[in-house]
Amino acid sequence: MRGALIGAGFFAQFHADGWNRIPGAAISAVADPVAERRVPFAAKWGLPAQYSDAREMIERERPDFVDIVTRPGSHLELTRLAAEQGVHVICQKPMAPCVEDCREMVRVCRDAGVRLVIHENWRWQPWYREIRRLADAGRFGPVYHLGVHMRTGDGRGDQPYPVQPYFREMPHLLIYECLVHFLDTLRYLAGDLESVFCTVGRLNPVIAGEDYAVIQVRFASGARGLIDANRISGDMPPKVAFGELRLEGEQAWLRMSTEGDLWLAACGQAETPHPFDKPTVGYKGDSVRAFQAHALECLTCGRSAESEGEDYLKTVAAVEACYRSAATRREEAVV
Repeated sequence: MRGALIGAGFFAQFHADGWNRIPGAAISAVADPVAERRVPFAAKWGLPAQYSDAREMIERERPDFVDIVTRPGSHLELTRLAAEQGVHVICQKPMAPCVEDCREMVRVCRDAGVRLVIHENWRWQPWYREIRRLADAGRFGPVYHLGVHMRTGDGRGDQPYPVQPYFREMPHLLIYECLVHFLDTLRYLAGDLESVFCTVGRLNPVIAGEDYAVIQVRFASGARGLIDANRISGDMPPKVAFGELRLEGEQAWLRMSTEGDLWLAACGQAETPHPFDKPTVGYKGDSVRAFQAHALECLTCGRSAESEGEDYLKTVAAVEACYRSAATRREEAVV
């Protein structure tokens, strides 16, 4: 299938690298209004064409799909543009600035008869795929607890988030931009979320949004979870998995390190290392490429992707519920 990239910023580099290593995918062009980004990007990744305007690119290139790698505020407009031209959409998270825009993205694609797949690569990190494989094999028995402890250090100081400095101005930051990954991954590992209780704070006064959060999660299955996160007190640069995870079931428990290594233990027994295949190329265990290969296969054969736009609204709802809970100081349903 022929694709085209919209956006040539920091994270688009990982997208281009992934597409270049997937048989059956051909990225023909990139669109970005900033020539200083667009021109060297096209040259670096060997893209035949580059445009300042996304509409012109779509009309001239007629791709099968676009891969949107821009800031969230532009996602609805670009999704509508592609859908009007009959082009499938792969779009980076966060999906859009508000839930109404997210729903509108789903609607315009549905009405146009094109697919909307959200680029959520976190659950495609190999350590999470292995944890899910073990859970599906019954290794843990019924799961009753999932806990995430995330610490990074890129939010410290007078110039935080140097790689993506626009983070400093975002009114919603840690949950909206980062913990959305963990909320989606918890959904992947243990099923839909039923409710959350969330508290937030701002540790670095130079930013607009929150950089500290504690989220208690209740799953529809009855399991419980906890996300404890800040972007102040951890390593810089952050470790590959961005945090630690602990899963506890009636038969066994598992621990995941910040490096994505796994340890297993039957209840009452000492833990032992659990080896598994962990790619060292690409972004975070080559998760971008893994997601892209999955999305391409789904677009080609017609089956639903794991992060199909309509299903991803459940993850959006979890983020919205966290902010409602922080404001009301009550447990909030994920609806």
